[in-house]
Amino acid sequence: MPRVKRGTIGLKKRRTILKRAKGFRMGGHSKERLARERLLHAAKNSFQGRRKKKRDFRKLWQVKIGAGARENGISYSALIGKFKKANIELDRKILAELAQNYPEAFKKLLESVK
Repeated sequence: MPRVKRGTIGLKKRRTILKRAKGFRMGGHSKERLARERLLHAAKNSFQGRRKKKRDFRKLWQVKIGAGARENGISYSALIGKFKKANIELDRKILAELAQNYPEAFKKLLESVK
């Protein structure tokens, strides 16, 4: 039976794993088995982080809108309720931007809702 040399494929796999693990601490960037494990955990955490980022931004927008609303004498929940009744479909991201950077425009919006 002829001899089969399989070094290139295995070497390529190992190199890609170690390349992706670049910057990991201790043996995580140089030892193949440890790098594999660290990459699995990193992938899990990055997936969860992408979901968590959306939650965090929504919380931040709510705080900004609430602060802008309280300056004008209305609570956050009452404001959102009035926006729903008036069929104003601005999302929280835009409302937070208005409340923080353009308080005059935000105030006009509030007056139109009241």
